[in-house]
Amino acid sequence: MLFRQLEPRTARTTADVIKFALWPFAVMTVLNRVFIKAINGFVTDDYRPVYNASFEFLNGRPLYTADFSSVDPHYLYYPSGTLLIAPVAIIEYELSRWLFIGLNAVAILLAWYLLLRLFKFGLGSIAAPALLLAMFASETVTNTLVFTNVNGCLLLAELVFIHLLLARRDLWAGVALGLSISVKPTLAPLLLVAAVRGQWKVFITALGVPLTLTAIAWPLSADPEKFFTRVVPYLAETRDYFNSSVGGNGLYFGLPHWMILLIQVVMGGVVAVSLWLLWRYYRHDELFFVTTFSGVLLTANFLLPSLGQMYYSMMLFPFLMSVVLRNSVLRNWPAWLAIFGFMTYDKWLSDRWQATGRTLEYLRVTFGWGLLLLVVFCVLGDRYLAARREGRLQFGIDPAWMASAPDSRDGAGDAKPEGVSTAPDRDDPVSPEEPADDREPALK
Repeated sequence: MLFRQLEPRTARTTADVIKFALWPFAVMTVLNRVFIKAINGFVTDDYRPVYNASFEFLNGRPLYTADFSSVDPHYLYYPSGTLLIAPVAIIEYELSRWLFIGLNAVAILLAWYLLLRLFKFGLGSIAAPALLLAMFASETVTNTLVFTNVNGCLLLAELVFIHLLLARRDLWAGVALGLSISVKPTLAPLLLVAAVRGQWKVFITALGVPLTLTAIAWPLSADPEKFFTRVVPYLAETRDYFNSSVGGNGLYFGLPHWMILLIQVVMGGVVAVSLWLLWRYYRHDELFFVTTFSGVLLTANFLLPSLGQMYYSMMLFPFLMSVVLRNSVLRNWPAWLAIFGFMTYDKWLSDRWQATGRTLEYLRVTFGWGLLLLVVFCVLGDRYLAARREGRLQFGIDPAWMASAPDSRDGAGDAKPEGVSTAPDRDDPVSPEEPADDREPALK
């Protein structure tokens, strides 16, 4: 069996050709990101302050002593997060960092598998290598591993939460979300997804877990109150460096405060209308609703408050994967122009046109998040207005043709489900119904 797997194989279908081409690219990209780029590291080191704070915590010394006037990474985790992450300082720094890179890589791979299963894809589908390659080629996964932060674990928590939420296992869904909130509040907006679905039990554990961990960590910390007196005020400020939010880039480029506020209010209105249309007309289409509603929420959370960093975009993978659904709001080129802005690892800094290159590099993430929200608003708004003109709002806002539109998940699994014809694929050049003399040669 082992030697048969090593035997050169001939692709029988277009799908086989694509899979054979994508898997080597995907696997080698994963290996490059984990063992080369991440181990090499970068001048930005998110792990050093986490390791140092964990070491201080284990030795009963103050944690929240950073000089916030510097641009170096600071330790900003809750006391509950400190309790969870403190074991990293039990061993020496370099080995600890390597293990943490490995932990995040494994978490991202598990999230990749859960994302495939969420949309009914198997490991034998084209989606498997395509998604793996797209994830590890992105800026968000690359810099999460290179900077060595906890975002990979947060992505896994998000996928576990979505799976459990859709399965109506509310308390366990809350545990997954609560563990992520215990470290940092990136996924806290997802509580609104549970609320609008009426899954109130999620709140019991989603809030109970961080409160319990905080209660345990408080007497074990030397200065837990400093998180609220020093760190929280700092987090509430809008800084003009390493910040892709509207406020951050507005400050950097010198926009007046009223203009920044106006942009935030307008975009807030766009988000509110989009969320209402999703809740009003799509809440019973559970997979589409949960992935799209959460994607809009998280994108708004990156764009509008005080701090938004490019690698936060990792949490949008479930939303981006919704493109395979026939009623997806992402089946248009402006959506993917927006996604290019905040997902690509390309740099737009130019030696020849320095000012222009710097502007493109600093604004592409902000414009990407903003354009994505505008695309969702326009697609949903257009569907709503068309349905109202045609007098079919009571039946939903999807146009009639969408019922027969292609769904990329059709036939996506490893095996055909019961009751589905096993006739040869139309792309299969070898069909038993064709005369042997007329058969085209298989692709080599």
